[in-house]
Amino acid sequence: MRRLISLHRLPFLAPLLAAAALSLSGCASLLAPPVAAGDSEEQVVTRLGPPTNVYPDGNVRVFEYGAGPFSQYQYMARIGPDHRLISYEQVWTIENFRAIRPKQDTKLDVLRRVGRPTEVTRYARIPFEAWNYGYKESGVWNSQMTVYFDDNGIVRKVENGPDPRYDDSRMRF
Repeated sequence: MRRLISLHRLPFLAPLLAAAALSLSGCASLLAPPVAAGDSEEQVVTRLGPPTNVYPDGNVRVFEYGAGPFSQYQYMARIGPDHRLISYEQVWTIENFRAIRPKQDTKLDVLRRVGRPTEVTRYARIPFEAWNYGYKESGVWNSQMTVYFDDNGIVRKVENGPDPRYDDSRMRF
C-alpha cells in the first residue's frame, strides 16, 4: 500500500510546488506579443520602453528596440501618422539583409530596415566602413552580416559569414 507524502513533513517541497505553479501560469503571458497593430504610440512606449533610436520613413516613424551589443535580434516598431502601431517585428533576418541594395541604399536606408549594427569598423584591406550585424541566421546559426559603405555613405557590398564572437576555434591552446 502506498503512502501519500504530506507537505508538513517536507517543508522544502511547498515552495518548489508554488514556484512551479506560478511559472506555468505565466507561460500564456510570455507567448503573447508585447504589442499589437493598432496600439497607440503611448501604449507601445509604455510596454516596450523608450526606443533606442527613431528613424523617419516618409510619414512613418520607425522605432528601433535594440537589445544590446551581444544581442542577435533587433526589433522595429513602425508608427503611422495617426500615432498607431503599424507593425512590430524582429528585423535581423536573412530576408531583410538580402533586401539591402548595393550601389543604391544609403546608411539611413539600412538603419530604417535593420537598425544599428552590432559593431562599426574599418578593415585594413578594403577602403570601406563596415557595419557588422551579429544575428541568428534562420534562428539557428551564429552569423554575421556585414554591410560595406563607401565614403559617401552608399552601400557597396553585403556579405554574410560566421559570427567571430562565437568562433571557439580561436580559443584553442
